[in-house]
Amino acid sequence: MSDRVEFARMNGLGNKILVIDMRGRTDRVTPAAAVALAAEPATAFDQIMAIHDPKVDGTDAYIDILNCDGSKAQACGNGTRCVVQALASETGRKSFTFQTIAGILNAVEHADGTISVDMGKPVFAWDKIPLSEEFHDTSRIELQIGPIDAPILHSPSAMSMGNPHAVFWVDRDPMTYDLERFGPLLENHPIFPEKANITLAQVTSKTSMVTRTWERGAGLTLACGSAACAAGVSAARTGRTERKVTITVASSPNRGTLTIDWRPDDKVVMTGPAEWEWSGMVDPATGSWQRDVRIDAEAATP
Repeated sequence: MSDRVEFARMNGLGNKILVIDMRGRTDRVTPAAAVALAAEPATAFDQIMAIHDPKVDGTDAYIDILNCDGSKAQACGNGTRCVVQALASETGRKSFTFQTIAGILNAVEHADGTISVDMGKPVFAWDKIPLSEEFHDTSRIELQIGPIDAPILHSPSAMSMGNPHAVFWVDRDPMTYDLERFGPLLENHPIFPEKANITLAQVTSKTSMVTRTWERGAGLTLACGSAACAAGVSAARTGRTERKVTITVASSPNRGTLTIDWRPDDKVVMTGPAEWEWSGMVDPATGSWQRDVRIDAEAATP
């Protein structure tokens, strides 16, 4: 078995993604390789999407998702869009079905290049999110940062989109909050036994929001698809918005947008872009890599 496999550096609204092709192999991308790749400026990432041969009939691939600290992630919407774009470019197909730890995901690439991913159904039960304390209503849990009489952040909506999320409602641009300071405290709060993604969400109309996310296992991220889904669902659940919203990702380089549609069948469909940056070869055991200069040169040729 060759030491190295093909990989691509991609992004979804700036969310840094490495798509690694592990098809035809029995090994996995190791946590050590993920940490090594994350430490390199050129390959620093938010998530690795490792494409494996399908394990279940009717699916196109099994996707193993790793965070930059080497831990496993259950879901990554922006990364899934990147996988779809990569496979659509390779095969000419437009529709795909993937298996992940979080379940089965269906996705389709549209004629305009945007990609929709069915992220599944939201989970609200306190012990399924999970939380360490029982809450009858998880749309508003008791958690705050700052002075008791004047908290900076408080009363988030908690839910799972395959991974745990807490959405804090704010009344100004999320970029004006010191999320880099609060994020680690909230991610690792004892109320989240499996840690949590922390999102600041500003509702700007019944059909629009602005978000910024501290991602579990990754830290400050330019974008997080499952967090956008959690924010959109939580906003509709609490009566702040309608069930279909456009979310502006505040930390995205161009403040790009995602459309989140919480459909009547309870499934959440996320639509947005994906972008290929460059390709190369990587050792999935160690993380040593080499950029494909030839492909880069051909892509740059007029």
